[in-house]
Amino acid sequence: MAETTTYTVTGMTCEHCVRSVTEEVGAIEGVTDVAVDLPTGKVTVTSTREIGAEHVRAAVEEAGYELAA
Repeated sequence: MAETTTYTVTGMTCEHCVRSVTEEVGAIEGVTDVAVDLPTGKVTVTSTREIGAEHVRAAVEEAGYELAA
């Protein structure tokens, strides 16, 4: 069963930002899809299991951005 969670990421301004976030979040074990909506900053993560927000936060920060509180 797939788990889908949506987060809001701040600081993304261009397609390079989208690629960076997609790459880092996509590297989390169990993640099967990452959909980024640049205008809203929404990042939807689909995975094969529940992924803790701390893992997503760490990946987003590694890409150089922040999860909104």
